[in-house]
Amino acid sequence: MATPDFDLNDIKRRMQGAVSSLSKDLGSLRTGRATPSLLDPIQVDAYGAAMPMSQVATVSVPEPRLLSISVWDRGMISAVEKAIRESDLGLNPQTEGQTIRLRIPEMNEQRRKEMVKVAHKYTEEARVAVRHVRRDGLDHLKKLLKDSAISEDDEKRQAGEVQKATDQHIAEIDGVLASKEKEIMQV
Repeated sequence: MATPDFDLNDIKRRMQGAVSSLSKDLGSLRTGRATPSLLDPIQVDAYGAAMPMSQVATVSVPEPRLLSISVWDRGMISAVEKAIRESDLGLNPQTEGQTIRLRIPEMNEQRRKEMVKVAHKYTEEARVAVRHVRRDGLDHLKKLLKDSAISEDDEKRQAGEVQKATDQHIAEIDGVLASKEKEIMQV
């Protein structure tokens, strides 16, 4: 039976959004190969606002272990360099005119472990996001119960469904992390 004003599918969709965001974030983690998505999480302080790298420069991969960043506005070069240095990627930008080159070094054991820690940080953020969605759903159910829009039994049943969805999405998040961890630690 559907509960008035309560959409479990919306809650599942929002939880899936956290999983998708995690997958995107983990996709940008360095695994020893150059890929433009490596720079996706980097925000550049441009024109008084934080902008994604893709809105201020073109990123290409001329060699398997090299990223080339062509900054469109010459005045933005130092802001792009600064954003790269302050990121968790541990890359050292080298500027040549309006082009910034990023050599992707071989990953040693210590660097791999650092990348795994970053992956764990992203994963915990995703878990927290899923828990926030769960809390929103449970709060909404409590409000419906308080307003006598649903019975206690319906509230408990729907709360159980919300918890089940939460557990499924947390398990999916853990699976994504395990896969990325394995990819990072492969020598």
